[in-house]
Amino acid sequence: MKPTWPLYLLFFLVAGIVGATISWGFLSESLEALGIPDPGPLTTAGLPFFRSGALMLMCLSVGSFYFAAFLTSPTPSEGAGIVQAPLRVDGALASRTGGIAALCTSLIALLLVPMYLSDVSGEPLSQALQPANWSVALNQVSTSLAWLWVAIIAAITGVGGLAARRWGSQPLLVLSSLGMLVPLGLEGHSATGGDHDYGTNSYLWHLFFMALWVGGLIALIAHGMRKGPDMATAVRRYSGLALVSALAMTASGLINAAIRIHLSDWLTTGYGLLITAKFVGVIILALFGFYHRKITIPKLDRQPALFRRVAIVEVAIMAAIAGIAVSLGRTPPPPPRSADINTMDVELGYKLFVAPTLSNVFTMWRFDIVFGTLAIVLAALYLRGVIILKRRGESWPLSRTLWFMGGCLMLLITMCSGIGMYMPALFSMHMVGHMILSMGVPVFWVLGGPLTLALRSIDASEPHQWVEALIDNPLIRMLTIPWVNTIQFVVFFYGLYLEPLYTTAISEHAGHLGMNVLFLLSGTIYFWELIGIDPLPGRGGPMGRIVWLTGSLPFHMFFGVALMQMQLILGLDFYSILGLPWSPDLLRDQNAGGGIAWASGQFPLVIVYAVLLREFYRDDRRQQKAYDKHAEDTGDEDLEAYNQMLADISAGKDTFRQL
Repeated sequence: MKPTWPLYLLFFLVAGIVGATISWGFLSESLEALGIPDPGPLTTAGLPFFRSGALMLMCLSVGSFYFAAFLTSPTPSEGAGIVQAPLRVDGALASRTGGIAALCTSLIALLLVPMYLSDVSGEPLSQALQPANWSVALNQVSTSLAWLWVAIIAAITGVGGLAARRWGSQPLLVLSSLGMLVPLGLEGHSATGGDHDYGTNSYLWHLFFMALWVGGLIALIAHGMRKGPDMATAVRRYSGLALVSALAMTASGLINAAIRIHLSDWLTTGYGLLITAKFVGVIILALFGFYHRKITIPKLDRQPALFRRVAIVEVAIMAAIAGIAVSLGRTPPPPPRSADINTMDVELGYKLFVAPTLSNVFTMWRFDIVFGTLAIVLAALYLRGVIILKRRGESWPLSRTLWFMGGCLMLLITMCSGIGMYMPALFSMHMVGHMILSMGVPVFWVLGGPLTLALRSIDASEPHQWVEALIDNPLIRMLTIPWVNTIQFVVFFYGLYLEPLYTTAISEHAGHLGMNVLFLLSGTIYFWELIGIDPLPGRGGPMGRIVWLTGSLPFHMFFGVALMQMQLILGLDFYSILGLPWSPDLLRDQNAGGGIAWASGQFPLVIVYAVLLREFYRDDRRQQKAYDKHAEDTGDEDLEAYNQMLADISAGKDTFRQL
C-alpha cells in the first residue's frame, strides 16, 4: 500500500506556488491600488501560498468525509441501522484524513489572521504577529476575522473527524467541513459593492461544489492507492456528483464574473485574464470528466491504475485553478460595471426606488441564487420521485404533490419577488418573509411527505438507508421531543429579535442568509413533528400534539402584540443609513410588522389544527374499529366483565347499608 501524504503535499504545493507566483506578478499593481507600502516577501508571497494551500486542505477534508459517508459502505450492523454502524477500515482512514486536514487548516487559518493585518497595513509580518496586534486584526480587518472563524470551525471538525468511529457522524462532518468555507464565501470582492447578494451567493455555491468535486476526487485517488475495496462503486457514485459540480461551478463562476467586469475586460485586464484562465481550466476539467466516463471508468476493473494516473493530473490542474482563484482576491479588479452606486447598493446589493405596495411586490423580480435555486431543485427531485413511481405502476396521492409543489412555489415567489427584495430593507417586509419561511413553506412541505416519497422511489439499498438515517437518528429524536421542539421553534422565532443580535444580523448579508436558513429549518422540524406525513420515531398521538400546539399559541400572540406596542426601534442604525427614497417611518413600520406577526401566523395554524383534528378523528375511528373487532372475537367478554364489576360494586354497597 503506497503512502498518500506525498500526494496531498504535492497538491498543497501546486496550489500554493501557483497562487504565490501569480500574486507576486501583480504585486506592484496591488500595492499601488491599496496605497500601502510593501509588507515584505513573507506576506506578499506567503499569504497567497498558505491561503491556496489551505483551500486544498479544506477540499481534502470535505472530500474525505464525503467518501466515508457516501462513497464507501460501513460495516453491517445487525439490528442497529446504518447510523450506529462502525466504519470499515477505508472509511475510518478517510475520516482520520479529513480530521487531520481540518486541523492543519485550522493552524494555517490562525497564521493568516496576522498575515492579513500585515497585508492591508503594510507593516512587516513580524510586527503583525505580536499579540497586541491580534485584536487590531480581528476588530479592523474583516478577512482576519473570517479566517479566525475558519480556524474555529476547522478545529471542531478536526477533533470530530479523529474521534469518529461510526457512520452516523460522517454526514454531520461533511456539513461541518463545508462550514469551513462559509466565512470565506462571505468576504472578498464578491461581498462588496453592487449586486453583492448575487456575488456572495454564487461564490458560496462555487466554493461548496469545488470542495466536493476536488476533495471527492482526491479521496478516490487515495482509496485506489490503498487498494481499497469497491472502487468501481465509489467511482460510479462520485461520477454523478462530479458532473453536477462541474455545471454548478461553471454557472456560478460566470455569474460571479458577469456582475463584476464587462465581457471586454476578460482579455484586456489582469483580473479578466485570471478569470479567463480559471474558466479555461474548468473546461479542461470537464473534458477530463468526459474522458473518465468514456475511457477510464469502463476499464476500471481491468486497469485501475489508469484512473488514478489521469485523476492525479486532473487534481493537479484543480490545485492550479485554486491558486488562480486565490490570486483573484489579491488582484485589483477593473472599475465597477456601474459607477452609480449608493448606500443601498453597498448594504443591499441593489436599489429600491419606491415604497412596497400589495401590487408591486409581486411584479418586481430578482432571482435569489440560494433559495430560488433550492426551490427549483427540490421541486425537480420531488417530481422525479413521482415519475419513478408512476413508471412502476405505483400510486402517489396528487394532494401530496400539490402540497409540496405549493411549498416550493411559495419559497420561490417569496424570495425572488419584491417580498424578498424588501425583506432586508424594512422590518415589516422582513416579518412577512419570516412568517412565510417559518410557518408557510414548512407546513406545505411536510404535508407533501418528501421523505416517504424518497423511501418508495429509491431502489438502491444503501441510498435507501441514508434516507432512513435522516428520519431516525439521535439528533432528530432529540429535536422532535415535543417540549424540545416547541422550545427550539420559540427560541428561533423570537430570540433573533433581541438586541444587539438583530442589528448585527441584518447589517451583513451573512446575517440575512443565516436568519432565513434558520427560519426554514426550525419551521420544518417543528411542523414535521406536529403534522408531518413522513414517519418519525416516537411521535405522540394527535391529542397530545394539539395540546402542545395550543400551549405555544400565547407566545405567538404576545410577540406580535409586544412589537405593535414597542417604542424602541430594532435595527435603527442599519435602517437609517439605507437612504430609502420614500423615507419610511421606522417605528410605524415596526408596529406594522408586529401586526403582521400577530395576524398572519394564524392562517397556517388553521391548516395545522385541521390536520390534527382529522388525525384525531381517524385515530378515534381506528380505536373504535379495533375495539369492535375485539368484542366480536371475544363475545363482548370485556363488556360483560365490566358489567359484572359494576354489579359487584352495587352488591357491596347494599351489604354495607344493611350492616
